[in-house]
Amino acid sequence: MIRADVPPPANVQVGLGDVMLWGVLPYVVLAVLILGSIWRYRYDQFGWTTRSSQLYESRLLRIASPLFHFGILAVIVGHFVGLVIPKSWMDAIAINEDRYHFFALSVGSIAGFATLVGIVLLIYRRRTTGPVFMATTRNDKVMYIFLLAAILAGLATTVFSVFDAGIVNYRDTVAPWFRSLFIFQPDIAAMTAASLSFKIHTLWGLALFALWPFTRLVHAFTAPLQYLFRPYIVYRSRGKRPAPGSPTPRGSWAPVGTPDRNRKGIPRN
Repeated sequence: MIRADVPPPANVQVGLGDVMLWGVLPYVVLAVLILGSIWRYRYDQFGWTTRSSQLYESRLLRIASPLFHFGILAVIVGHFVGLVIPKSWMDAIAINEDRYHFFALSVGSIAGFATLVGIVLLIYRRRTTGPVFMATTRNDKVMYIFLLAAILAGLATTVFSVFDAGIVNYRDTVAPWFRSLFIFQPDIAAMTAASLSFKIHTLWGLALFALWPFTRLVHAFTAPLQYLFRPYIVYRSRGKRPAPGSPTPRGSWAPVGTPDRNRKGIPRN
């Protein structure tokens, strides 16, 4: 989401703090995320749920939930494109830095704003609706704080990229560091060269992932994606009840409660 106005420094001093933050902490968070999720699924399957509060209030939920969920999905896709796909691959398909910057900034801003509005409405609904607030746990409150902070930090990096021409491109710093984690050779120098706003956003994201297994966010791992591919469910209405003594039309379904002697013309198995 940021144009490469300034290249990263060639010589970056890497200290012990940088090694701990960008070389050790990500793997600690990954271990907590995986092992914590396994533990939660084995010992708290009944708690592995969204704990839906739709029955308590649905008017705001119908607006806030789609805004947040569709917005966060778009944000995840944007992060995947920016962090996982190398810049050279984008250049190979004629998406240069200016085009990438334009699309990432425009689409990313819309998705981020939608996510922010959605989470704010969800927090407002949970705080102002009595039954919903009573069903809110301490973990839920902590989750909302970290989730909101991560979203605000992400939007802040977008704003800073527009007004600060000296900011270092995250595709030259954060993205190489992120990809290097998967081959267990973390590029600590690349992350050290990133701007402060990206470091804060990354740390909030790591904190959120460490908290993930202990909140309702675990329901994302068991989203019912099979619902998108299951066959349609056919619902039949009872229709109008026939007048007393009149035969039921052949081949139709008799209303519930019709005695067998009145089920004329209805095929029987």
